[in-house]
Amino acid sequence: MENTVSQKIKELQLKFPPPPKPAGVYRPILVVDKYLYVSGQAPVNFDGTLMQGRVGEDLDIEAGYKAARQVGLTMLSTIITHFGDIDRVKRVVKVLGMVNSTPNFQRHPLVMNGFSELMAEVFGNEHGIGARSAVGMMLPDGIPVEVEAMFELH
Repeated sequence: MENTVSQKIKELQLKFPPPPKPAGVYRPILVVDKYLYVSGQAPVNFDGTLMQGRVGEDLDIEAGYKAARQVGLTMLSTIITHFGDIDRVKRVVKVLGMVNSTPNFQRHPLVMNGFSELMAEVFGNEHGIGARSAVGMMLPDGIPVEVEAMFELH
C-alpha cells in the first residue's frame, strides 16, 4: 500500500506553526472543482509570530531558504486546519514565491527551494514538484517570503 501524505508527515516528524488568521478580506483556502487554492502564506514561527527580514540585507540565502521552508510548514498547517484531510491533496500544481529582497539580490529561486524541497519531501518528487515562479518584491509586515499555491485534489 502506498504511503499517505499524513503518514509521510508523521515519518518526517514535521511540526507545524499555528495557521495565520486572514489579514484582510480573503479566504485562507478555496476549493474550486478539483483544485485547492491557498492564499499567500507568510513564515509563521511556532509561537505564532511572523519571521522578519529582507534577503540581501539582514538575511542571507540560507536564512531566506529557512524562511521559505517555514512558509511551507505554515501552508500545510493552513490546509490541515481549514481544509481538513491532507490525504485528499494529490499534488502541487503551481507555486508563486515572493521574496522580500534588496534590488540587487538575484537568487530568488535558491530561496524558494526551501518551500519546494519541503513539498517534494511531503508529496514525493512526482507530486510535490509543480510549476513555480520566484520573484523579488516588497512584502507586508517585514516578512522575508510569501507563497501562494494551487494543489490538485484526489
